[in-house]
Amino acid sequence: MIEAGVVLTASGPVHWHLPDGRTGGSLPDHRPLWDVLYSLRREVFLGFAHSHPGSGVPGPSWTDVTTFAAVEAGLGRRLTWLITSSDHVIGLTYRGPEKHKYSTFLVEEPDWAAQLRDYSKENGNGS
Repeated sequence: MIEAGVVLTASGPVHWHLPDGRTGGSLPDHRPLWDVLYSLRREVFLGFAHSHPGSGVPGPSWTDVTTFAAVEAGLGRRLTWLITSSDHVIGLTYRGPEKHKYSTFLVEEPDWAAQLRDYSKENGNGS
């Protein structure tokens, strides 16, 4: 399994983040992802989801949390961040007041989760 990501609006996925160099433990930054996020900064959109390999309730890494804070600072707004495992989805939102303080909550299985997991297969293209 390798990490994959997706930008989400209320109507569903708008950009799949599948850059070269992703692994089971990292999802590299990539300019096209930032361009999509920045273009949506004043729109109503849900946020960003990414996959973690394995099963059980996933949790954010320190890299995840610092990335969340940096992206939100760059956009000037708070987002909902979602992480999938093979069998669970969690959401995270900023709780503060500390810069890296996020609340975690379980999320009912969204329609796009199966596709994100498919894109997390070892060959990296979802097939």
